[in-house]
Amino acid sequence: MKNKGLEPPSLFDNLDLFAQAGDATGDISDAKPDSGKDRDETKGETSGDVSVPADGGQSGPAVTSVKGLTGRGPMRDLYDFNFRQYSAYVICSRAIPAIEDGLKPVQRRIMHSLWEKDDGKYTKVANIVGHAMQYHPHGDASIGDAIVVLANKLWGEGRGYLIDGQGNYGSLYTGMPHAATRYIECRLTELARKEIFNKKTTDFIPNYDGRKEEPVYLPAKIPLLLMLGADGIAVGLSTAILPHNFIELLEAEIAIIQKKPFELYPDFQLGGVMDVSEYQDGTGKVKVRAVIEEADKNRLVITQLPWGETTDSISESIEDAIKKKKVKIRKIHDLTSAEVHIELELQAGENPAKVKTALYAFTSCEKSIASRPIVLDGGRPRAMTITQILQRNVDRLMFLTKRELEIRLDELDTLFHARTLDRIFVEERIYKRIENEKTYEGVQKAVLDGFKPFRPELRRDVTLEDVERLLKIPIRRISQFDIDKNRDEIKNILAEEEEVRDNLAHLRAFTVKYLKGLISQYKKKYPRCTQISKGAFQQADVRKLTASELSVKIDKENHYIGTDLRGAEELFKCSSLDEILCVWKDGRFKKIQPPDKFFVDKDIMEIFLFQQEKDRDKEYTCVYEEPLYGFAYVKRFTFGGLIRNKEYRLAPPKSKILYFASGCPEQLYVKFKPAKGQKIHQQMFDPKEVTVRGSSARGIQMTTKPIARCSANKGSWWDDSEAPSKGVLL
Repeated sequence: MKNKGLEPPSLFDNLDLFAQAGDATGDISDAKPDSGKDRDETKGETSGDVSVPADGGQSGPAVTSVKGLTGRGPMRDLYDFNFRQYSAYVICSRAIPAIEDGLKPVQRRIMHSLWEKDDGKYTKVANIVGHAMQYHPHGDASIGDAIVVLANKLWGEGRGYLIDGQGNYGSLYTGMPHAATRYIECRLTELARKEIFNKKTTDFIPNYDGRKEEPVYLPAKIPLLLMLGADGIAVGLSTAILPHNFIELLEAEIAIIQKKPFELYPDFQLGGVMDVSEYQDGTGKVKVRAVIEEADKNRLVITQLPWGETTDSISESIEDAIKKKKVKIRKIHDLTSAEVHIELELQAGENPAKVKTALYAFTSCEKSIASRPIVLDGGRPRAMTITQILQRNVDRLMFLTKRELEIRLDELDTLFHARTLDRIFVEERIYKRIENEKTYEGVQKAVLDGFKPFRPELRRDVTLEDVERLLKIPIRRISQFDIDKNRDEIKNILAEEEEVRDNLAHLRAFTVKYLKGLISQYKKKYPRCTQISKGAFQQADVRKLTASELSVKIDKENHYIGTDLRGAEELFKCSSLDEILCVWKDGRFKKIQPPDKFFVDKDIMEIFLFQQEKDRDKEYTCVYEEPLYGFAYVKRFTFGGLIRNKEYRLAPPKSKILYFASGCPEQLYVKFKPAKGQKIHQQMFDPKEVTVRGSSARGIQMTTKPIARCSANKGSWWDDSEAPSKGVLL
């Protein structure tokens, strides 16, 4: 049935979106949310010699010609054209949901198949998959998985909005997969049966092979897109729409109709606690934390999970953090059944609050979920806010409600006409006029003439179709005709007509009443699952949490450093997030993470913590002796940005580091090796005369004499009786 105002949109009114400047995929990364005022209401058009069907693209884009598409050569034109067709198909027919009914094509076809086969009983999912393949020209696995997602069961408690499942549908808690489609069953929920189907207000188009008809959009009166959420990756764009609470959506729709302010935030079936400080009307992100309770002094219990996580993934992330010594937990017991229950035994003496903070910092117990709503609006991808999407849902709800009332008014008018004709036909014995008629035309004329005196009682003229219906009334029904009952029926029709007209005249109030009825009916069944945090989550200082979790030791005998060395000398405590800088006597240096065991050889000179952001511009001073002539050089430098595990050099190969320290000393005291005829045995140098450079820069020459000792302080080897001599830096 075709209804005015529900014509299907074109596949892509704006194919130029995918081909501007030769870009076949288009780019809406900078697109601003659309107000909906510039929506194209065309039924189909041709762009760039590409014929676009007026069926919403559900039968596939029509290909007519690629000639003259870009003018850059036949092969380039062919590739661009084909890629545009593929892009349009993936976006419109696979990945992105339509704002009109909130469903992707596979979901719409599944729901239509369920409606066609609905008898109130459970049906094998495999049967529904086979039926849906009449409309969906793709593999059966994707259809079966989509049915399971829509059913969305939680360990036997049916929570799916649209599909009621029976059998092993897996578990959102544990990630356990569902059984084969031949072993599980499904049927429409009462909500789906009543609120998203109405053949009288549905447009149909031929399916992919032309044998059947499928709906362009389902006449959904509830905001399915925001109830179910959606994510999809298409060519050149992706969408991420978070699920919301059904009751809160209905309340927000009432607020829109009544022009009142409202707040709307996502709601996830797995529960958890949510931080919405970085979320703004559908854009940005939310942070969701698991609910962790303190059972006693040495035990924590996880009772709710972040969306997208399972008990297995949470346990694995905690085990990984334990191995890295980021959280101090002794054992994990996953006791999940009908509800999430993961027990964590803490190490002796550990503070539960501190471990809880570490779990949020280092495991999947806290998760960021991004939101970027992109929908198909009239067959075209648009970035929209949650408020704009919900406003469109309200507009469509008002349109469908008005259309249903108008259709009902037409039906009541037809019913009034029929009941009035029945009464006059029987009460005034018009059927007696046909007794002496010889021809069928005469019979028809006799009945029509019989109604002429009663035309003022009718709302419209009597037609031949009316006469045909009256002549088919059985004699038994005429003999048992109840005039009083007929008059009561007409009276009820007139009363209902008055009610429908009143509802049309007060459409907003009627729609609000309808929404309140839904809220009253389903409020207990669909409560909010995710708690909203009163403020932003307090972020833990992860370095502070792990500042002393590791102890870096050195085995001087075997020349190893690491955190897993027994009986070795402790150098310092650090975090697994820290990094260590190792400097060798030959001028090599390397940045590494705290290792379990790392061979450094006997030439290791310095080992210290190095924080890239904090220490990259920190000043260091070194003196080295180059190997060719044995000359000594001094340099002041910063390490700058370093790549982990990459080897660098402070001096040329085979050099010897004589002095290394952070900062710049006031003086460098140098003692030369004794030599025949040597007059100067020691000198002082001022390193502040040297310019600070990068670590790979060459130093400034200090002396050509071999150096025995070099220090920032006068040692016992320094001879104060010798006249001081200040060295010159060349």
